[in-house]
Amino acid sequence: MSGAPDAKASPATEAAAALLDELVSCGLRHIVVSPGARSQALALAAAALERAGRVRLHVRIDERVAGFTALGIGREIRVPAAVICTSGTAVANLVPAVLEAHHAGVPLLLLTADRPPELRGVGANQTTTQPGLFRDATRFAADAAVPTGAVGEADDARALARTAIRAAAGPIAGPVHLNLPYREPLAGSLPAWFEGPSVDPADDAGQVDDAAQVGDTAQPGDAGQPGDAITTVLEPGPRTVVIAGADAGPEAEEVAHAGGWPLVAEIVSGARFGRHVVHGYRALLRDPDLGGRIERVVVLGHPTLSRETTALLSRDDVEVIAVDGPGERLNLNGRTRAVPGVRVAAGAADRAWLAAWMRASAAHAVDLTAPAPDLDALASSDRHARLQAVEAELAAVRRPLDREQLVAAVWAATWPHDRLVFGSSRLVRVADAVLPGKRVPVHANRGLAGIDGTIATATGIAVASQGEGRPGVTRVLLGDLAFLHDVGALLLPVGEEEPRVQVIVGNDGGGTIFDGLEVAAIASAADMARVQYTPQAAGIADLARAYGWEHVVVKTRSALDQALIAPGARRIIEVPLNR
Repeated sequence: MSGAPDAKASPATEAAAALLDELVSCGLRHIVVSPGARSQALALAAAALERAGRVRLHVRIDERVAGFTALGIGREIRVPAAVICTSGTAVANLVPAVLEAHHAGVPLLLLTADRPPELRGVGANQTTTQPGLFRDATRFAADAAVPTGAVGEADDARALARTAIRAAAGPIAGPVHLNLPYREPLAGSLPAWFEGPSVDPADDAGQVDDAAQVGDTAQPGDAGQPGDAITTVLEPGPRTVVIAGADAGPEAEEVAHAGGWPLVAEIVSGARFGRHVVHGYRALLRDPDLGGRIERVVVLGHPTLSRETTALLSRDDVEVIAVDGPGERLNLNGRTRAVPGVRVAAGAADRAWLAAWMRASAAHAVDLTAPAPDLDALASSDRHARLQAVEAELAAVRRPLDREQLVAAVWAATWPHDRLVFGSSRLVRVADAVLPGKRVPVHANRGLAGIDGTIATATGIAVASQGEGRPGVTRVLLGDLAFLHDVGALLLPVGEEEPRVQVIVGNDGGGTIFDGLEVAAIASAADMARVQYTPQAAGIADLARAYGWEHVVVKTRSALDQALIAPGARRIIEVPLNR
């Protein structure tokens, strides 16, 4: 637990050790490190914490990958992971993950090492103005004092740690930035007190320590008991639908069930299950006899996947009640009422209203199951009939995969002990349009709906969800451009435990998501190819080999089904698709 034998004391090391020790005491369980010189005191203290069994340490050479890995951990366990990086452009590479965490309400802790203030603005190497770099995206930010070894600095570092954990964890979770300037010597012997009691870092179900909790502030979903003053009581009467956007979770289904209301659940909501789920909701929201008659909408999560939902939530003739979630508050019509929680009052549900939606939903449900074999024909004594039946079965087995079959196969293979991560690609919209209800844990970076960091986020989700030997596979479903945008996340350090991750890439050679947007009707074919589609011919198999991943190309549903259930730690499943 100490540095080199001849290492001397360092104020930087003393302060870094106090800060990290207090963060761990307050519940921090994961640290992601991108190595650098200025951050060495923090990194070496983190390594010592890993040796003591107090944290799980993840090392990434790319700060953008590190930021999204920590984001994925925070998404899964709702406790912040810390990112340690050096000064300069390293800090700027965290911006995409910080913005996503801000808009999605994901706890995230940034520990950015810096040069001391006297080196800022004078041309010093690797020095820029790091304080305020993330501006309004942080829940709390501090430019710490430079450690000098003065009495009381360790106490100051511990107080800063407690404030940071409180701010990151709630009441509205999000990023916290601690900018930590250090002077030489940048590292020295770790203090004798640093070797503390072992804490199981795999206990990801645990919450932030009580010492760092946010008073009595209630979180969405905590309320709902009769008589609880912070809940809004939903009386029966108005024709109501429940809309579940990203990160809504099971509470949305509970509200819809209690009220007897239709449930419009995006595929990324984690709420697409139960008897009230509406299939083909886009068409039904456009239907004047259904969507046109809505009087009240209860929203949970962050809806982003359809223009029909956006149009409904923008109407000024509809009462919109948005349950506060971890991310930005919703107010598309300028009069949306934000509430901490809801409960449904006792009373007769409008059965006719629900029945109309359920009938329409059944008519719009998409059946992607293969037709059953014609057993009579297969067993027929008529040679011609038997051959026809065999040919039909072979054709079904050899049928090329399309996007609908791809998303259906991944959905069918995923269960409650697994995790499914959707990239912001065309495939998530296909999945939203055709997949039936099923209760599985779903994640997606829909705070800003960017393609950044999808694989890194999924890796963070995997390492957090698979701790303590827990079962399950994390599957990432994304397009080829989202895959290539985050290909650096495939690099995992030698010696770290490999997470079980499947990256399923729908490869159509470019950004066909633009086919459904206005630009496709305006731009020429040449301009579409040049500045929208981003056509590519990357060798995904070569990339997989370079980064040490298994790789398989599948072209039929049966081959995909087999690849999804085959054993193996990390695998890229490439599915060629027609443009």
